[in-house]
Amino acid sequence: MQAMVYTNYGSPDELQMREVAKPVPKANEVLIRVRGASINIADWYMLRGNPFMIRLMSGGLRKPKATILGTDVAGMVEAVGSAVTRFKVGDEVYGDLSACGWGSFAEYVAAPETMLALKPRNLSFEAAASVPLAGVTALQGVRDVAKIRHGQRVLINGASGGVGTFAVLLAKHYGAQVTATSSTNKMAMVRSIGADQVLDYTQVDVTQNDERYDVIFDIAAYRSMLDYRPALCPDGLYVIAGGDPNQILKGMAFAPLMSLLGSQTARVLSAKPSAADLSEMTALIEAGSVRPVIDKCYPLAQLADAFRYFGDRHTQGKVVISVV
Repeated sequence: MQAMVYTNYGSPDELQMREVAKPVPKANEVLIRVRGASINIADWYMLRGNPFMIRLMSGGLRKPKATILGTDVAGMVEAVGSAVTRFKVGDEVYGDLSACGWGSFAEYVAAPETMLALKPRNLSFEAAASVPLAGVTALQGVRDVAKIRHGQRVLINGASGGVGTFAVLLAKHYGAQVTATSSTNKMAMVRSIGADQVLDYTQVDVTQNDERYDVIFDIAAYRSMLDYRPALCPDGLYVIAGGDPNQILKGMAFAPLMSLLGSQTARVLSAKPSAADLSEMTALIEAGSVRPVIDKCYPLAQLADAFRYFGDRHTQGKVVISVV
């Protein structure tokens, strides 16, 4: 089969189309004929091998251990292992492979059935591939960590990317009044998906604004969580859901400090792949409550160009990959 392979950390130039062995599914796995994939920040970090902790976590200190990137997958089941009970040949599925070896930037990938759900019937394979990691991350953050409720005032910082767009859509689904931040050229898109107010972060410092929020959901964390205390209500919650890896590590260490300084609290989102949550996303999408925002679609052969576009931070929503 054809796959985009990299054998050294570095720029998108490291990605090369090569002929590799077609995977054989284990007893608990299904073989997926990949039709769609998408790029996440985790793919970017793994390609670059930076920050260095990515190498420690993946087990490839000098060279990548997994040579085919790609966490999000959507496709058709071509074969099933002997112990598989949830899917059959011909099913259209999607999932997040970040916990089971990656590999969706290829014509085929084998994955445990527990990592997969049925694809939304009203989405193309490419659009469906935008959902698993970003959509489930936003769902777990908005529903479980922030516990956003009807009528709350919520600030979503960094609302124009994959997780951010899903967070806006889900927060509105749960009945929140949503203020979102983005760069100037992305404000119209964020407003179009339902944000009640959109702030240009190049012009407005939300920590110096007079507004107060019940929840700050920060996907673009680049400053100390303590900086956001003036923007929180007295009993407000600050959630780190993404951003600079160093700030996330600091957040994990210092989140308890927030509550020691008053009634405000801070938490760090640690999202995990979940077939049950992905099935919930399927239901929301099929009901029309949530719909992914697709920026650009590239064929697999142009994956390096897709990574360059992603790395230049032009993205509005998701960059998806078509595998035909």
